[in-house]
Amino acid sequence: MELLVQTFNTILYQPLFNTLVLLYEFLPGHDFGIAIIVLTILIRLLFFPLMAKSLKSQKAITELQPKIQDIQKKYKKDKERQTKEIMELYQREKINPFGGCLPVLIQLPILIALYRVFWRGLQPESLHFLYSFVPNPGLINPSFLGVLNLSQPNLVLAVLTGVCQFFQSKTITPKRKKGEKGGELAVQISEQVSKQMLYFFPIFTVMILLRLPAAVGLYWVVSVLFSILQQHLIYKP
Repeated sequence: MELLVQTFNTILYQPLFNTLVLLYEFLPGHDFGIAIIVLTILIRLLFFPLMAKSLKSQKAITELQPKIQDIQKKYKKDKERQTKEIMELYQREKINPFGGCLPVLIQLPILIALYRVFWRGLQPESLHFLYSFVPNPGLINPSFLGVLNLSQPNLVLAVLTGVCQFFQSKTITPKRKKGEKGGELAVQISEQVSKQMLYFFPIFTVMILLRLPAAVGLYWVVSVLFSILQQHLIYKP
């Protein structure tokens, strides 16, 4: 377990912590919030190709839904054949149905590392994690534009993140054409679950961020806004 923690610190925590301190030191104004925004953009740019591939996969799967529903109707009494036909459809279209999961799995440990950076990195005793070439700032001022204390939870930022999360989910939710019927009961149930998740995740996000430092919320909202921009670039006609 100790080896796992040490590996996590070496690969993720320390690089992110040192990059944040460097940005804090060298960006004009020594604004901790600006440093977080720049760090977030750098992380998103690093994973831009992977996220673009994932979004293209999601878009392709969405466009295949009519064909998938036809297969489900045609083989509704033969689940094994239904699954086989759907997988063959994915293969013909060269689509990985699990392609959208990889970016989430990769970003989860990064989010955990950033949580540790924002929660512990502001404490003077954490500065011993700095590399030798990184200047020691002594004391980090956790303010954003001199107004928001990023070391404490913030209701406004939490709600703003939830709203952005809802808008992002809304933009990728498939829209049923006018006059189009709901199809089978299983499809209707799936659509109802999707609608519930559309509201559940933003509310869940707000509840989580109300217990975390506002720095996490700032990273989250910038990351979501970046994702919305990326989705626009990928999904545009």
